[in-house]
Amino acid sequence: MMDGGMATQTAFVGGAEMFPSRNIVENAVNSPIHTTLVAAVKAAGLVDTLSGPGPFTVFAPTNDAFAKLPSGTVDTLLQPANRTQLQSVLTYHVVPGRVSAAELVEMIRAGGGTARLTTVQGGVLTASMMGNRVMLTDAAGGMAHVTQADVFQSNGVIHVTDAVSLPG
Repeated sequence: MMDGGMATQTAFVGGAEMFPSRNIVENAVNSPIHTTLVAAVKAAGLVDTLSGPGPFTVFAPTNDAFAKLPSGTVDTLLQPANRTQLQSVLTYHVVPGRVSAAELVEMIRAGGGTARLTTVQGGVLTASMMGNRVMLTDAAGGMAHVTQADVFQSNGVIHVTDAVSLPG
């Protein structure tokens, strides 16, 4: 399938089809392993932003990743009073532009083993390699691994991660 001049194929995340012709939000709502992320994006008021033209690179934590946070963290973040903090956490997972796994690996090599990614939130995620997998280190020293890369969308790309990255 051709999409914007780029040959892309439909990927599957959690068994659900991720159509390259759909945007990040349209696909994410169909992923059974991203229901917490989708609820958080809705609570943070970021649906319109992530449905926009972008392009965006989203490091998308799974439900299991959110479940690793201390008990009550997600419920607290989803409360309307904490919307600003939730927006900060979520936009820390978004990098401007469409960065494929191959481009990210090249950035890591060019950086002598690390690549600093400035997020939409303004903080930095540090990408490095652990074996043949990309690892992200957040401002607090937490680590997340990309478990599925290059899920292309009409307005960017999603890389699925196994941990929530925190802006510090």
